[in-house]
Amino acid sequence: MTVSVRTYLRNARRIDHPLLEKLLEGRLSSSAATLDTVDTEVGSVPRLMSEFWTSKQRQASSLHEISYRACFKPQLPRFFIERFTKAGEVVYDPFMGRGTTLVEAALLGRVAWGNDVNPLSKILVRPRFHPPLVEDVIRRLAQLKLSSRRSMSVDLSMFYHPRTQAEIVALRRYLLSRQKEGKTDALDRWIRMVATNRLTGHSKGFFSVYTLPPNQALSADNQRRINRLRKQRPEYRDVRELVLRKTRSLLRNLSLQERNALGSVVHETKCITRPAWDTKAISDASVNLTVTSPPFLDTVDYAQDNWLRGWFNGIDGARIAGRLTVVRSLEEWCEAMGSVFTELFRITKPGGLVAFEVGEIRKRNLMLDEIVVPLGVRPGFRCVGILINRQRFTKTSNIWGISNNRAGTNTNRIVIFQKPS
Repeated sequence: MTVSVRTYLRNARRIDHPLLEKLLEGRLSSSAATLDTVDTEVGSVPRLMSEFWTSKQRQASSLHEISYRACFKPQLPRFFIERFTKAGEVVYDPFMGRGTTLVEAALLGRVAWGNDVNPLSKILVRPRFHPPLVEDVIRRLAQLKLSSRRSMSVDLSMFYHPRTQAEIVALRRYLLSRQKEGKTDALDRWIRMVATNRLTGHSKGFFSVYTLPPNQALSADNQRRINRLRKQRPEYRDVRELVLRKTRSLLRNLSLQERNALGSVVHETKCITRPAWDTKAISDASVNLTVTSPPFLDTVDYAQDNWLRGWFNGIDGARIAGRLTVVRSLEEWCEAMGSVFTELFRITKPGGLVAFEVGEIRKRNLMLDEIVVPLGVRPGFRCVGILINRQRFTKTSNIWGISNNRAGTNTNRIVIFQKPS
């Protein structure tokens, strides 16, 4: 049965879900906000539907603008962080990806912890806890010798102009050498992060010729095919100039208050590289809030998408691919996520929350939010409810066949759990 939020709040005393009232703050005037219940194998669960956040509510920090496949908007973690944590408390993401939850938590003065089995994630996340001054990046870039024309062990001519390719190889050699010698500093990590993000894309802001959106890299053969179809050849792109341009963009609206917030928690941040069900570096009952989105079945091939980023950073793609959570059946996915929930229950403080974002997959035939509920309840969590945020999609979403509220990952569907006090 579906009821309006106004009716729900009028009858809220009859329902032992006080946290739902906090989730519904500000929804009272929204006629589109509704509440119903979903029957699961562990009982009925409240389900809330409304536009809880939009990209217009608050301009997200430019520090988030790192391309990565299958990531949610910063407004999602902010919604939960602001409601359910205080400054100095721990916010965690076991599948941190590009680090949206961690960066947003740190910008709000929370202690940000994250984990991802892919070491590329740490490369993309860690430098943004130490945002540099533009002047320092300019000086470091000017010191680099990027004119090397040594032979390469891999042919990337389908992506890059020969001069651009030579600059990328020289930058890669410098960064890997600094890493090997133990001399990598915050500026090196920042430049590496930005360069990794600029390797391929579909505009002149990237090092490469036109290719698919910047959150993946095609195979060499597929890129040659695109080049033939578009009758294009790689043009020269100045690596220094583009790293500096992206640096300015990432820092363009970072306020002094946000810099201070990052500085207040930076020494307590934690980025680890482990399977999400085996995070021994995190102590029992130490996390106040988890906000995460797990990998979905076989819809995204993270290892293939990031092969070029892996090469640039000296990461063994084949070894990492064997550690990533990529499953081919619902049964395998449930088994993997069940183990993750067991670990989350261990590390969550009594009274702490987990916001577990999933989506509508495969033409809406598979509702992972309903499937997730018993996976979290079995280790001991209580399911507070399912929150569904209505949204409209961008042009990029439609590239992947995702239409507004019809198919694909169409809405933010978050299952909320609480560890009993």
